[in-house]
Amino acid sequence: MRSEHALQVALGEMYVQGVSTRKVAKITTQLCGFEVSSDQVSRAARVLDETLEKWRNRPLGAYPYVYLDARYEKVRESGHVRGCAVLVAIGVNMEGHREVLGVSVALSEQEVHWRNFLSGLQQRGLHGVRLFVSDAHEGLKSARQAVFPSVPWQRCQFHLQQNAQAYVPRLDMKQQVASEIRAIFNAPGETEGLRLLALFVDRYRKSAPRLVQWAEENLLEGFTVFQFPEAHWRRIRTSNGLERVNRAIKQRTSVVAIFPNPASCLRLVSAILMEISEDWASEQVYLTLQDSYDPITLCKTRLCNTD
Repeated sequence: MRSEHALQVALGEMYVQGVSTRKVAKITTQLCGFEVSSDQVSRAARVLDETLEKWRNRPLGAYPYVYLDARYEKVRESGHVRGCAVLVAIGVNMEGHREVLGVSVALSEQEVHWRNFLSGLQQRGLHGVRLFVSDAHEGLKSARQAVFPSVPWQRCQFHLQQNAQAYVPRLDMKQQVASEIRAIFNAPGETEGLRLLALFVDRYRKSAPRLVQWAEENLLEGFTVFQFPEAHWRRIRTSNGLERVNRAIKQRTSVVAIFPNPASCLRLVSAILMEISEDWASEQVYLTLQDSYDPITLCKTRLCNTD
């Protein structure tokens, strides 16, 4: 019985590590003298469910910075293959370490799914949030304002620079525009950033009116970072850290290609994120926060977040 349990755990671990069921079958044939079917591998993977469920629902605490993003995985649902959104939240705790706060598999990025996800984080005790960092998802924006209405939002500067390229009228202007937007975001403060933005608008008002209109409506959403400690700007101006996590997820899920159901997708992604989060706990601090947030300010933020 001990050997059978050990084999089940090993099969589940191979699945989580991204080993295909075909390769698992070859391994068990060589080691044990029999072939394990894909259904048996899936059943073995469910051994991990209790641990993963406990991790997904663990109590949370104070996280001054929270990053939000979503990626899509192909899942079979009601006989059809469709893209399901994997919603992920990462926080920086008061010790300055990153931590995966939560993950959910939803049918889309509509407001209702983001709202349920954020409400779940709040119910688990998430508080002390000073800033959300994400790209401009409409559903996420509405949900964030509904659940955490008093918390500022920093729109990812990297994605803003990419989005601007769609409004540049000529190919030979793209590099210059990208350089000037980067200079705006790299300004030593908000005042200088606004000055550079005004110059940018004046320079392209005639030659690229659509770009100017877009810039006036969107670039200021990347300025929230200037209201926070300068030592933190590099870490909180983009959601690129979460993008790297998404790439790690993709590296494993690409082996599966199409998940048989949402539960199997959630199982694998949860295991990957749990592993990443545990690795972060032993790494050096991501941000130094102790000198930046006094207990009184943190207490006020906690009260605002739970209003």
